[in-house]
Amino acid sequence: GSHAYNENSLPGHSSQHRRNGSTALRQHIQDLSGPEQRLLNKLYEGLIGGQRASLAESITLVETQHPRKKELAQVLLQRVLAYRREQEGRNGGKPVAFRVGLSGPPGAGKSSFIEVVGKMLTGRGHKVSVLAVDPSSCTTGGSLMGDKTRMTELSRDMDAFIRPSPTSGTLGGVTRTTNEAIVLCEGAGYDIVLVETVGVGQSEFAVADMVDMFVLLIPPAGGDELQGIKRGIIERADLVVVTKSDGDLLVPARRIQAEYTSALKLLRRQSKSWNAKVVRASSHTFEGIPEVWTKMESYRDAMLASGELQGRRRAQQRVWMWSLIQENVLQHFQNHPSVRDALPHLEERVTKGAISPGLAADLLLKAFSSSSLP
Repeated sequence: GSHAYNENSLPGHSSQHRRNGSTALRQHIQDLSGPEQRLLNKLYEGLIGGQRASLAESITLVETQHPRKKELAQVLLQRVLAYRREQEGRNGGKPVAFRVGLSGPPGAGKSSFIEVVGKMLTGRGHKVSVLAVDPSSCTTGGSLMGDKTRMTELSRDMDAFIRPSPTSGTLGGVTRTTNEAIVLCEGAGYDIVLVETVGVGQSEFAVADMVDMFVLLIPPAGGDELQGIKRGIIERADLVVVTKSDGDLLVPARRIQAEYTSALKLLRRQSKSWNAKVVRASSHTFEGIPEVWTKMESYRDAMLASGELQGRRRAQQRVWMWSLIQENVLQHFQNHPSVRDALPHLEERVTKGAISPGLAADLLLKAFSSSSLP
């Protein structure tokens, strides 16, 4: 029944501000029909009970473009967030899960690395979820990273949950749904969430903005292959792993480890309590894999102890809110009738050089604001 939506399941009422938030949420809830409430209750109960099917269905709900379902998704998320806050309260205010972003150029062996690390972690009693952010799947309709087929062992593991990238929408949209999927995975009891991305475009920065730790995987290739790795993303890395460090590649792997170690010394430190490190690992021989996890754990412990990890998460929430606002405001602007009427003509005049881009933008913004006022 709908009894689960009582006052208590809503976020606290300590301040006026919170009250407004929960009033808005209550409004959402009152508008739900009986079947919708039953669906949400079923999803929520299944999700926190750790059922993979409910988790998958909840993520699908979050990915939807359907306006009504979007509202349902927000109500579900709000409940899962309240549940998570309660868990964190029991955990001394510390996060209950660890989020790790993984990126690297194609050829870095990301899938085998994630599979080997994932299997090791589930073997140690962790529950691991793997989420992919692949903006190329938006444009081509197909994923650059293939799909679940890449991690056959891990996808058969009952303590692992693998979710390919949503195929629709912009990078902003994909980031948003991945952010929300992280919350859902944590609600379902996954204590390690790995978010992987292809080193293409802005997606790496988007992923670095949603995780506690950002790991860069690089293959032991010659300098040319590594030219494509953006300096900015190396600056964001908390850990660099040189993969495929076995057999004939041992020597080049050691060389690249040395190169990156000295390169990292030149970059500014991101954190007071952690220096970025460069390690070698082989998914093939398993060498260095346990050490990679040990490094990740010491990072997490150091950052939790200094309070930086919690601070990073708070800052990320704000970034996330603003990126949602930007995306929606732009959409409103583009769909506005006055803007839609004037846009093709103005765009054409700008491309012909008849008017300046600045003037055209001012005219469009005027059209937008003058007619959108009540």
